[in-house]
Amino acid sequence: MAQQTLVGSISAPDFPEDVEWLNVDRPLSLKDLRGKVLILDFWTYC
Repeated sequence: MAQQTLVGSISAPDFPEDVEWLNVDRPLSLKDLRGKVLILDFWTYC
């Protein structure tokens, strides 16, 4: 199997400003999380 090389880059969009955060002092941005390992747990209420 040949190894593929990606050309260019695509940045992820930052989190929306109206998101409610739990257990943090202030809203987070992707810049704050760069270089860290994190788990995002999304809840859906039906």
